Amino acid sequence: MQALRWMEGRRILAVAFGLLATALAARPPLRLVTPSAEFQVLPSGVITATRLQHGRRLSLADTMKGAGDAKVPVLDLGRAQRSAGGSHWEIPCLGSGSVSKTLVLEVREGHPGVLFAALRLTNPTAARQSTGELDVLRARFAKGRLWSFQGTSKGWGQDEVLRLRPGRSENRLGDMLAGGVGGGIPVIDFWNAASGEALGCLSADPCALPVQVAPDGRAAAAVAFPARNLAPGETWTSPWCFLAVHPGDFFEPVSLWSRLMAPSAWKPGAADAEAYEATWCSWGYGFDITPAQMLGVLPKLKELGLSWATLDDRWFDAYGDWKARSDTYPGDSLRAMVDQYHRAGIKVQLWWLPIAAEIANGKGESHQYRQSQVVRDHPDWLVLDEQGQPATMIRDLAVLDPSLPEVQAYFRDMAVAFIRDDGFDGFKMDNVFAVPPCFNPKHHHASPLESTQAAAEVYRQIQAAVHALKPGAVIQICPCGTTPAAAWLPWMDQAVTADPVGAVQVRRRIKLYKALLGPAAAVYGDHVELSVMKPLGKDDWLETGEDFASTLGAGGVPGTKFVWPPTGQVPRSGPVDLSPAKNAVWRRWLDLYREKRLSSGTFLNLYTLGVDRPEGYAIARDGRMHYGFFAAGAWKGRVELRGLEPGRHRVRDLVEGRDLGEVVAVRGRAPRLAVAFKDHLLLEVAP
Repeated sequence: MQALRWMEGRRILAVAFGLLATALAARPPLRLVTPSAEFQVLPSGVITATRLQHGRRLSLADTMKGAGDAKVPVLDLGRAQRSAGGSHWEIPCLGSGSVSKTLVLEVREGHPGVLFAALRLTNPTAARQSTGELDVLRARFAKGRLWSFQGTSKGWGQDEVLRLRPGRSENRLGDMLAGGVGGGIPVIDFWNAASGEALGCLSADPCALPVQVAPDGRAAAAVAFPARNLAPGETWTSPWCFLAVHPGDFFEPVSLWSRLMAPSAWKPGAADAEAYEATWCSWGYGFDITPAQMLGVLPKLKELGLSWATLDDRWFDAYGDWKARSDTYPGDSLRAMVDQYHRAGIKVQLWWLPIAAEIANGKGESHQYRQSQVVRDHPDWLVLDEQGQPATMIRDLAVLDPSLPEVQAYFRDMAVAFIRDDGFDGFKMDNVFAVPPCFNPKHHHASPLESTQAAAEVYRQIQAAVHALKPGAVIQICPCGTTPAAAWLPWMDQAVTADPVGAVQVRRRIKLYKALLGPAAAVYGDHVELSVMKPLGKDDWLETGEDFASTLGAGGVPGTKFVWPPTGQVPRSGPVDLSPAKNAVWRRWLDLYREKRLSSGTFLNLYTLGVDRPEGYAIARDGRMHYGFFAAGAWKGRVELRGLEPGRHRVRDLVEGRDLGEVVAVRGRAPRLAVAFKDHLLLEVAP
């Protein structure tokens, strides 16, 4: 009988809690309205966003019941507290267990289309308490033809701009992923022709921005943080996150993220003129290029007007030690080679990968690893995994813990030596991804993530030391095949499209970096040979690109990796000899680049990726507008010349030099020009 009464009591409680949940779910949403947006906070924790424009309500939100998951506890909207000024709300979370949770929301002056959010946790108990993964923001999107930007590093060659398809993307920022990649920008965005909506995190700390697309096309997204352990009485508040509505594609919310990060000393500096000069890279010769080959190509570089040369991978003996290989660069031949380049008026970059070191059981693509001298001398510098073994990064390399002052000083001093003693003018720092967490007990970390979070400090110190020694030095950081990491973005002088898989990625990554670093940022389009790529197998590609137009038209700095004098050899990756026919093409485009230097013009966000056809780019420079239009194959129709001042303008085909007539711009309406082209069309429009 007692058991029956107990079971009946539980049933009554369950019914009561069910009625309470139903009542809470039935509450009207909390509405936050700004001059250009309306945000509705639902009891489920989902926030819907609407853009208000000229009396129209534009939204991507899914208002159907049941979309998305429910990791965020139900919000008690009835107890939401609003500040006296009306711009700050605090909403208690129900079902939080022993940990008190409060969702904090703000709207801020100067950002009318943005809702800011943070989650505050407090452990009021006398015992340590754990939480699950913590969602700060959740949004749902109606089914439709949506495009998306997903800024976290996922894997080599994957698109960060994509049409939404059914499936799930975890989008974890800060984790080291399979293959050693990891990092990225903590922003995800969704858009169509009418509007866009973005979620992001204003921190470089580890987080996740998962996207789930159902088979019917409805989507759910969130900004989440890893589970936490709270000591008795401890309070933790997440970094600020945001939900933003906007017109166009990802450019505006990514630019917003960059501007919002700037007050926290994130703001990148302006590049020097040297960062906009075209470059040649030795990678066409592969791992074993010799001084004779480097000097053999020098007359051709001078003839084509190339201002930079990069000595690429495997000039060194061992990762971590970074001494010149005795079999290819004996004695002082490295310095002698650099001096000859300088006498020819060409600057030289050096390829290297700070933080990495060799351990004897590793094997790279270029050579069998041995124990680096730095590891033999300083085994305590290594990042260790949870089993106490050396943690590895890209290329199966060990990691020197960047949080240690000794490691920071080691690489800073090495960078100075490369510039001062060897004469180099800058660096191509390659394969730069996330650093694994460190469990080395000798490092006394407060958190294993200290190694991950400290990586940027190494690059900051390198840049500061090198610029103090040689102000015109150019530092390039390449996250091969992926998006850049938020943490180290400010500490480079030239971005790079980073092993783009074809011209489409070249253009879109240039646009991404212009959003991140500013409309006149120096963005290297990488080797032009990568602008056309065909897969030959796993991690194997045929590279036959000559598409300089994608780099120039989108505002990038061109580069190449040709071999000269021609050898007649054709490597599996494709022909790299600079034949007479290619020489004429290269000369034409490099001359055009030097004449117009669009890379240092002002990139204007006037066209929407995925929506506008053909794909369009606009750059203002020297009182003229420049347009790049791109299509796969032949295209015929009318293009809109956006951004022109009212009046009459003359249009010229920038590549062919042909006059295309006159257009008249009227305020509020862009003129349209009838054109026909194949693959690309670059225009210059002058008043």
